[in-house]
Amino acid sequence: MPNTKSAKKRLRQNIKRRERNRYYVRRMKTEAKKVLKAVEEGNLEAAKEQLKVAMKWIERAAARGAIHKNEAARRQSKVAKAVAELEKKFAAAQ
Repeated sequence: MPNTKSAKKRLRQNIKRRERNRYYVRRMKTEAKKVLKAVEEGNLEAAKEQLKVAMKWIERAAARGAIHKNEAARRQSKVAKAVAELEKKFAAAQ
């Protein structure tokens, strides 16, 4: 446990920040999973709509410092690639 006044304050701040970061990271992961699930089901329209939402949450998590900007880029690339491959399948089928 912290002894000094400044250490106690730092502990309070760290707890608040950890909770805030956990919110953004969990939400980002959930939205990305929704995209991948729509791709897995073969639902192109839902995947495209969900991709917009997931991109927004990934960018938001990076902007808040909850994740590193390179991690955000990697996650965005992953979900966008999945949707692009699904789109390619639909285009080849027609």
